[in-house]
Amino acid sequence: MAFGPAGMGYDRAITIFSPDGKLYQVEYASVAVRQGWTVIGLRGKDSGVLISEKRQQFSLMDLKSLEKIFIIDAHVGASFAGLGADGRVLVDYARRVAANHRFLYDEPIDLETLVRSVGDLKQIFTQQGGVRPFGVSLIFVGYDRKGIHVYRTEPNGLYFQYLAVAVGSGEQVVHEFLEKNYKRDLGLEDLVLLGLRAMSAASEQPLTVERLEIGYITESEKIFRKMSDDEIRGYLSKLGVTS
Repeated sequence: MAFGPAGMGYDRAITIFSPDGKLYQVEYASVAVRQGWTVIGLRGKDSGVLISEKRQQFSLMDLKSLEKIFIIDAHVGASFAGLGADGRVLVDYARRVAANHRFLYDEPIDLETLVRSVGDLKQIFTQQGGVRPFGVSLIFVGYDRKGIHVYRTEPNGLYFQYLAVAVGSGEQVVHEFLEKNYKRDLGLEDLVLLGLRAMSAASEQPLTVERLEIGYITESEKIFRKMSDDEIRGYLSKLGVTS
């Protein structure tokens, strides 16, 4: 009687651990994240920045119609890498959590409370039959009573706070660049320029206004905003990039 490999079949059900303690469906979801468009989150001395790339998948695609950075509440924004449909579902869920908190308590939700709620939903989808994990990682950037925060959530439900972080296909290159060049005392302008340099190092194509989205928040304003095309063009010109 012939037998298959020892791990054969353990990826067919999400509720079954392999002999080496893995949930293969969750690991496959992480692979989907690593194939996604690159997203970078950065925290400086008094600001937070979120930068996302957009790719021309089809020659007739209108890049201006694509949205990769989402305003969750007035004080927090998010972006994701991985399966786009999964990301939109989690963005909508995060928006409902934030809105319900404002309605019940008449105050903005703390960032960790919001991120933990998203992580809890992700974790539920790693332990029930008939579902699959969310194939997406989200980066949240925002401000609460404890200051500026940058969080990343994983497909398995884990989340961590970072000074600088990236997800997507350019994650490794971006992390290597940031480990060498990141400083905690950077202001908003320097933070954006650092993020654009890191994105440029990981991007296969030259950076252009159409291929970028940038969101930011400062401790003075406490409002998450998305940059206009003219603002992004100004930063690219400071890098010597014409678009």
